[in-house]
Amino acid sequence: MLASSKINEISNKIKDIVNSSPLGDVEKNLNALLKGIFTKMELVTREEFEVQAEVLRNTRHKLELLEARLAELEAQQAH
Repeated sequence: MLASSKINEISNKIKDIVNSSPLGDVEKNLNALLKGIFTKMELVTREEFEVQAEVLRNTRHKLELLEARLAELEAQQAH
């Protein structure tokens, strides 16, 4: 069996070869292409989604409180 240091050395050589070859450019171009596609799709991160969901929950709660208060005021106005 190969020693761990030999495996790491081989792995590093392969990475160097890929990075110095056109394959490295293909990977960079593919990443840029995918980022562009995701941007056009207007996708958001999970963190952004969670923040907006929390804002919506808070807004919904405030709306419910305002609706209840309005109902109270309307009831008082009716009497």
